[in-house]
Amino acid sequence: MATSASHAAPGHAPHGHWEPGSSALNDAARAALVARGVQWTDLRAQVFEALARDGRPVSAYDVAERLSAETGRRIAANSVYRILDLFVEHNLAKRVESRNAYVANTHPSCAHDCIFLVCEACGRIDHIDDDNLAKNMRARAELGGFAPRRPVLELLGLCRACNS
Repeated sequence: MATSASHAAPGHAPHGHWEPGSSALNDAARAALVARGVQWTDLRAQVFEALARDGRPVSAYDVAERLSAETGRRIAANSVYRILDLFVEHNLAKRVESRNAYVANTHPSCAHDCIFLVCEACGRIDHIDDDNLAKNMRARAELGGFAPRRPVLELLGLCRACNS
């Protein structure tokens, strides 16, 4: 998954953005979870590494299959779902609703509401951060008496490569 951030050094960029699959991202995710008083277990570490490895959205079933193949023991998709939901709750992962998939949050210390750009042709998913758009969307909802919990911002269309 490409991000709108420009990277300053290998593995790290301004404002706590990390390269997908990097050990720095894994360390940042562990530190963020532990700082919130949540245990970082071996299975959670394996799920996060599998999620972050490619930087592309994956389903819980994809993660379960990958881990089962790598460990030689069956990892239940239900267990992976629970862990992924925990990661979403603690900002370590984002759920791409239109694809029923998850992607590692490359900036777990930031509280952005990601806007996903989903290519309908090749499946590529990029994201951009626009705090003003997300803030305005929440404010408009609140004006109508709605209490927003978790914005889901996705634009379906064609990526640059497929649009050429």
